[in-house]
Amino acid sequence: MQSLLPIEIDAHLAELVKAQHVDPVLDDMERRAEAHGFPIVGRAVGRFLELQARMVGARRVVELGSGYGYSAYWFAGAVGADGEVVCTDADAANATLGEQYLRRAGRWAPVRYHVGDALEGLAAVDGEVDVIYCDIDKEDYPEAWSAAARRLRIGGVFLCDNVLWDGRVAGLGPDTEDPSRAAVTDAIVRMTREVAQDPRYVSAINPVRDGVLIALRTQ
Repeated sequence: MQSLLPIEIDAHLAELVKAQHVDPVLDDMERRAEAHGFPIVGRAVGRFLELQARMVGARRVVELGSGYGYSAYWFAGAVGADGEVVCTDADAANATLGEQYLRRAGRWAPVRYHVGDALEGLAAVDGEVDVIYCDIDKEDYPEAWSAAARRLRIGGVFLCDNVLWDGRVAGLGPDTEDPSRAAVTDAIVRMTREVAQDPRYVSAINPVRDGVLIALRTQ
């Protein structure tokens, strides 16, 4: 996934994060992503996710789609060892890798993986949640929002990655007319509009990288 920002600005944002947070485990996770073409949010978004969680005093975070723990790395830093970060991923190998990386980083204590469907993983969590982060298959975004919106406490935050979808949501991109891409784009647009129109939430989109939606529950 390419950033919509000029590459120089994107690199500058990443360097600012590196200047305040150095961790060789994070370097290793990023090298793996590059070598295997695995999508991760990158440092600028990772730090932004952590900041959002810290700002609402998050103790319980649920990730819908976790891969091998890159975003969980940042959320674990926000909630601390006595918090809770529930990761979900359909691939057991990703869960194993995630545990290995996060143990090395000293951030495994609050983390547990649900291997299987992300929404089933959310349903298995009791009670209200402080933060729900969505990064599953994009065609499932509307269903993810529907499930997440009623699970967040007042003052909790819904975060969702890839909501600008390489500019396709605005009719940009070389494959905009591809039917398979169009269906995914429609799902993302539908979800973001539903969030924007929900009276319980105040929302905005940060255009860093591929766009991160932030929706704060106010009622």
